[in-house]
Amino acid sequence: MVSTLILLFGPFLLGYLLGSIPFGLLLTRAAGLGDIRKVGSGNIGATNVLRTGRKGLAIATLLLDALKGVAAVLIADQVGELAAVGAAAGAVLGHMFPVWLSFKGGKGVATTLGVMWGLAWPVGAIACAAWLLFAAIFRYSSLAALLSVVVAALAAWLLTDPRAAMLLTLLVPLVWARHHENIGRLLKGTETKIGERAKAAS
Repeated sequence: MVSTLILLFGPFLLGYLLGSIPFGLLLTRAAGLGDIRKVGSGNIGATNVLRTGRKGLAIATLLLDALKGVAAVLIADQVGELAAVGAAAGAVLGHMFPVWLSFKGGKGVATTLGVMWGLAWPVGAIACAAWLLFAAIFRYSSLAALLSVVVAALAAWLLTDPRAAMLLTLLVPLVWARHHENIGRLLKGTETKIGERAKAAS
């Protein structure tokens, strides 16, 4: 038991430190846009970065937030599958609750997708395909994200190690909880659909 905890703690810490890198904040500051936490929802993720009008920065934030999850898992996987699972958990929690930002981070979708790709690429591919499908059907990015993580977690039980599947299943309610404001707007019918801001701007 003690050896298992030790094996998990190191990779978890590695994952947490990687996951807590606030790429959205760093990129927008480097671009001279100030503090992204004072824009829109105040979130450090790609969706809020997009509200600055800089699509390139938003895409870069999305990719980097996902890649830090992939990197954490692949590095820890050199030790073993259990270490990879620990690093995956740390990466997502680090993104959501970064110590550098008073534990106020992002909603975790991109990093969750990243650890899915790292733990089992077919699960990550299913998650991305599910997001595209749900986004095309419902036109809500947040709803697509919420549904895609559920689909991917279910697929994980068929396609990957049970420990990894359990972690991805436990991440689902956490991701949903971080989207409580979006869920409230979805229920009220006030959530912004994909493309609506672009139409308003034009």
